[in-house]
Amino acid sequence: MAFAALLSGCATSQTSTGWDPAQSAVPAEQPASNPEVAETIAAFKNADPGMQRFFDNSYGYAVFPGVGKGGLVVGGAYGGGQVFEQGRLVGYATITQITLGAQIGGQSYRQIIFFADKQSLDIFRSSEFNFGAQASAVAVTAGAASNAAYSNGVAVFTLPRGGLMLEASIAGQKFKYTPKP
Repeated sequence: MAFAALLSGCATSQTSTGWDPAQSAVPAEQPASNPEVAETIAAFKNADPGMQRFFDNSYGYAVFPGVGKGGLVVGGAYGGGQVFEQGRLVGYATITQITLGAQIGGQSYRQIIFFADKQSLDIFRSSEFNFGAQASAVAVTAGAASNAAYSNGVAVFTLPRGGLMLEASIAGQKFKYTPKP
């Protein structure tokens, strides 16, 4: 029961508002269908202008404006986002994660996953895509993107929103993709 309450507290909802290019901080070649996604893209670029090369050169990307994570021995995370192929919104995705190990606290972060090519994006869209313990994300700070590279066709960046989480746990992120209607 407590675990269910913990996970529900981690959840962030996906908004369904329309994109207004006049109010977006995202350039026209990278449209975002809602203000949270546009703000997330702008925040990553502001934190590290080198992120632009990933937007310019990737085949596609998934933007998760808010991922909530919490745990006390057993934990979890959840977030919703949007998936873009060559700059076009093509669908939606969710992140779920269950963790087990020494951990306490909660945090919120934003995440962008870049796909180097069509094959990498297609694997993600098949909903067979997940990160195991061996995968790592780059925390975005000034200059972080200049040293980052794709690993198995994927590059992952995170930007903290807030909170504190102490953990030494085993986890994997699982993604579920839903095509845009």
